[in-house]
Amino acid sequence: MSNININININININIRAASIDDASTILHFITELAIYEKAEEQVLATVATIESSIFAEKSNVHALICELAGEPIGIAIYFYNYSTWLAKNGLYLEDLYVTEKHRGIGAGKKILQHLASIAIANNCGRFEWSCLDWNTPSREFYTSIGAVAQLEWVGYRMSGEKLRSFAATANI
Repeated sequence: MSNININININININIRAASIDDASTILHFITELAIYEKAEEQVLATVATIESSIFAEKSNVHALICELAGEPIGIAIYFYNYSTWLAKNGLYLEDLYVTEKHRGIGAGKKILQHLASIAIANNCGRFEWSCLDWNTPSREFYTSIGAVAQLEWVGYRMSGEKLRSFAATANI
């Protein structure tokens, strides 16, 4: 019996495009799926209306991408520009990246990140950064595999909700 090697080249039609206001409900759907994955569904306060008025407002500094497979949305990326004082350059910050569970492993996440890296380069950004939950081992391993380096010396801080309002109220402005 002879061994026959068959190479099958599957052409996966993944497309990344800028989101439009018509994508607001799709974006909310994927935000909710991401929150469920991250065990934080109850923290989602976004609505279609708030997505429309924040991401798609005239002077918004937030941008979104839609990842499609054969014309059907399978994921999103939401990003904005920050600033590095040491580099004296803008950076691109990826707020959220999400690919539906059944479409993971086909290269969609990598294609989204490559697209964002190209946007960063085209806009002369000095950095492309994002955060990942410490327990999300599959994502962390993926990010390492593409050459990203974890910034373990930095500790993120957050102030929101009532704590943010109370702290702001102490300002003498």
